[in-house]
Amino acid sequence: MSTEYQTLAKDGLWENNPALVQLLGLCPLLAVTGTVTNALGLGIATMLVLVGSNITVSLVRSWVPNEIRIPVFVIVIATFVTLVELTMNAFTYGLFMALGIFIPLIVTNCAIIGRAEAYASKNNWYHSAFDGLMMGIGFTLVLVALGALREILGQGTLFAGAELLLGEWARDLKIQLFSFDYPLLLAILPPGAFLGMGFLIAGKNWIDGRRKAKLAKAPIEKAQRARVTTVN
Repeated sequence: MSTEYQTLAKDGLWENNPALVQLLGLCPLLAVTGTVTNALGLGIATMLVLVGSNITVSLVRSWVPNEIRIPVFVIVIATFVTLVELTMNAFTYGLFMALGIFIPLIVTNCAIIGRAEAYASKNNWYHSAFDGLMMGIGFTLVLVALGALREILGQGTLFAGAELLLGEWARDLKIQLFSFDYPLLLAILPPGAFLGMGFLIAGKNWIDGRRKAKLAKAPIEKAQRARVTTVN
């Protein structure tokens, strides 16, 4: 893998993650992550739109005047969102109904228009496709992590409703970790999503801090181990 692909992967998955670092697309991220299934469905839809719009924007960038580039980018994104929406309506209708308005609202996701403007409009299509893929995967991982946290705390389950995304065979994927007499409403309702997102961001910052401290300490230890010899 070339340095460019390594940088794109690193940025999309961790260093410049659209949800944890750029804090983009938080409205659907906080609204529909009540279960892993909903989170994964929205994440996949967003990733497909990211890849498709990045490729298209990169291919047409030479013919789009600078003055109207943003409206053109929005039209391109809206086209792919419509394709994804119609596909979900046809093949995953239950999940389509569960996600509701947040599927068409992918058009307004700042992470998508941001990547189109910041990267796809300045680079070739294959690098733009990989950038969209990595950003989409990074966004999806955060969605799934938040969805898993809220589903476990709120319902005591994992993969509830998996059949809505994967078909009837996935009904057996549901895992009942423990049972509640009364559900933990804080985890299920939007305030729980804000708290969960805060913990995820804090966790990333803590890991980054530990990594920086380790890297800063390494040269000092190396210098202390160095031997100095003199010639008489």
